[in-house]
Amino acid sequence: METAAKATKKDSESLLSTLGLGGTVTIDRGAVAATIMKHVQRGVGLLSIGSRGLDALDRFMLGSISNHAIHHAPCSVLVVKEPPRPVRHLILALDGSAASDKAVKFVMRTINPTPDGPDREPVLVTIVHAMPFLKYPEVKEVGKGLVQRYGDKLLKSGFQIREAVRLGKPADEILTVAKKNKADLIVTGAKGLGAIGRVLLGSVSTRVVQHAHCSVLVVR
Repeated sequence: METAAKATKKDSESLLSTLGLGGTVTIDRGAVAATIMKHVQRGVGLLSIGSRGLDALDRFMLGSISNHAIHHAPCSVLVVKEPPRPVRHLILALDGSAASDKAVKFVMRTINPTPDGPDREPVLVTIVHAMPFLKYPEVKEVGKGLVQRYGDKLLKSGFQIREAVRLGKPADEILTVAKKNKADLIVTGAKGLGAIGRVLLGSVSTRVVQHAHCSVLVVR
């Protein structure tokens, strides 16, 4: 294990240098999730963590660590599930909370809406607002208004927009839209509107992280 750790450290340092990135690579000991949280407490802006290891045990451990991270890290968490590729289509899952506002601002601040490339096509953002089956049609209308409001902001920033107001279990609807559209990234907020909202959104983000085919960014 020590030999593997040293080899990984060397490879990581080489990669940082190749990419022109500053930083340090550290080998530490201790419970994995707690040790990561110890480092994250030091003013980190983003925690990036893998979710799939080399075998079943690795996948189980990384899955539980990534779930711990999205609930306990003080910063935004990127759970990486695939080899890196350009983000051309992302799913933005919103519930109207302050966390949703942060997720939208994060996308507008960090993602170039018209990345370099031969086609120069703007990044496509599918805004998903999913709610449980309810008898009151006005609830769906509120959802439509919410999606349109966020969509207008993103459209003015240069993104392409699709709107998806769905009825059903929120996590399942988000996953269905992401898979159907072959999304490169799912972005969601970390906290809901209140105590119940936080529980619901916590369970939603957990399921999305566990079952998404693509990487997931949980914004704080």
